[in-house]
Amino acid sequence: MQGRLGGCGQWWWKDNEYRSGRRWAADFGNLSMALKINLLQVKEYGVVAEIKQDIAHITGLTNCMNGQLVHFEGGSTGVIVGFDGTYELAMIVKEGAKIKPGDRLHSSIESCTVPVGDEFLGRVVNGLAEPTDGRGPVKTTRRYPIFGSAPSVLERTPLKEALETGVKILDMMNPVGKGQRQLILGDRVTGKTTIATDTILNQKGKGVVCIYCCIGKSEASLNRVMELFRANDTLQYSIVVAATAASSVGQQYLAPYVAASLGEYFMNERQKDVFVVFDDLTKHAWVYRQMSLLLERSPGRDAYPGDIFYLHSQLVERACKLRPERGGGSMTFFPIVETVQGDVTGYIPTNIISMTDGQLYVSTPLFTEGFKPAIDIGLSVSRIGSKVQWPAMRKLAGILRLEYIQFKELEKLTRIKAGVSETVERRLRKGRVVAEILKQEKNAPVPVEEQVIVLHALASGFMDHLNPEQVHAYSRGLIDRIRRERPDLIQNLIHEKDINESIKEGLHEQLTAYGRGAI
Repeated sequence: MQGRLGGCGQWWWKDNEYRSGRRWAADFGNLSMALKINLLQVKEYGVVAEIKQDIAHITGLTNCMNGQLVHFEGGSTGVIVGFDGTYELAMIVKEGAKIKPGDRLHSSIESCTVPVGDEFLGRVVNGLAEPTDGRGPVKTTRRYPIFGSAPSVLERTPLKEALETGVKILDMMNPVGKGQRQLILGDRVTGKTTIATDTILNQKGKGVVCIYCCIGKSEASLNRVMELFRANDTLQYSIVVAATAASSVGQQYLAPYVAASLGEYFMNERQKDVFVVFDDLTKHAWVYRQMSLLLERSPGRDAYPGDIFYLHSQLVERACKLRPERGGGSMTFFPIVETVQGDVTGYIPTNIISMTDGQLYVSTPLFTEGFKPAIDIGLSVSRIGSKVQWPAMRKLAGILRLEYIQFKELEKLTRIKAGVSETVERRLRKGRVVAEILKQEKNAPVPVEEQVIVLHALASGFMDHLNPEQVHAYSRGLIDRIRRERPDLIQNLIHEKDINESIKEGLHEQLTAYGRGAI
């Protein structure tokens, strides 16, 4: 059975009995019944008129829609991304044989969806969710739309639970809530990716599904992250979506949306907490600019198209904390943006700052001084505030941020003076101790309970006589002693998330026994 569709299409029956004609007469008079039992598949054929890098100009697909898949005869796959007066425009997302003018293709009634499921945990996939780790195909029957809609306001609930990052300066001064969108921005090679990967390492055993999305970065950068994940047994609760610089423009464009769709499955169907890192959205914006110029769309500021804001806003709005009636799952985003010479007023940085719930600014001067992670407290902010922190952390770190900022200003002023008073010297010494507490080695996340114990020791005056170079050894020794002598204190602190009288007495007993200022 064949029928014309739009002058260039065909209707194909998938059922063999229909092809042979044995059941033709019985059901010919009732075509609606055949449609209801889903035996009909519509295909429309077209021809490639022109190819510009990863954009194909097509004629003949008079009934296609935006987001519809097209399949080329050489094995390539594309997605309809636009139209002009003469052509339909398709972006190549999966490359087969080289496409050339005159090649035939067909479209089908398939929307742009991606397979999802528990089977993706521990796997490395490309920008189309196809496995690239050599472990065979991912067997799953569920599919989610790549460009899914963000949950409505009525489906969301306020953020009240902290995502424990293990990065001390974040957990103490810029807490992150489950369901938050926290931007990380800074110049290249300043430790932005390390902050995100440390957060992934810290989710081990916490029931959080982590997705690392690599967009437009080098293979060497991806390999370093993969080595870190394998060394720390991180892949058991993680998924890596990799569209490196060697991948097609289409896959680099789709990769963050595919990562969000994979996360939405765990949030919606499994009621889990999901953490997604987009590394980085600057490369994603570059790819979209390249696509738009090939599509001959009018360029705007910095040659970006006019809809560049919508490109990222439709992505980051998918992060949320769902209401208990919807399962109570959450999805937290850490988008990463690269700046040039510390310019946070650039087009892409300001766009994404305006659509996220806070930003962490990674400073090149701090990085070169050896302060790592090099987060500039003065330029960083979390719009969620301290309401997601542990009550104990909220009490101890409440004025820590202000004291630290005042210390940095005082330090700048005293650099140009020959001598300072004894009072100023005491403030400077305490500020340097706080700075040492905030410093942290990479790939070594610190549990929140250990952070609380160290801050309690600082607030109680047990660290007043330490020199800055003694802080690390003192903190490590104190934690080791408490874990050895009183592990129940740590368990009670994790359970209560606050320092009650019993915990306070136990901590003071251990602090006194360890020795005031001992190393």
